[in-house]
Amino acid sequence: MSLASGLTAVPTDELEALLRALHRGHLTFPLKCSEVMTLGLNGVGGSFDALRGLDERGARAVVVAVLAERRRLDATLAEES
Repeated sequence: MSLASGLTAVPTDELEALLRALHRGHLTFPLKCSEVMTLGLNGVGGSFDALRGLDERGARAVVVAVLAERRRLDATLAEES
């Protein structure tokens, strides 16, 4: 997976699980791929370059932004249906 694709291939449920882990303090910083994979977040691990080296604030901001964008897109698609 290239850095250009970011977290687009990561399932939403994994991003939500990652955000829960961040909120609960289950991760150390800077983030490490092995630690994310240990939580069973294999999709996140496969796209880890988008999170590599981020501190807690940065990781949280990225994950929240991706989830917000997905929810906005889902709402737009629902309105068009």
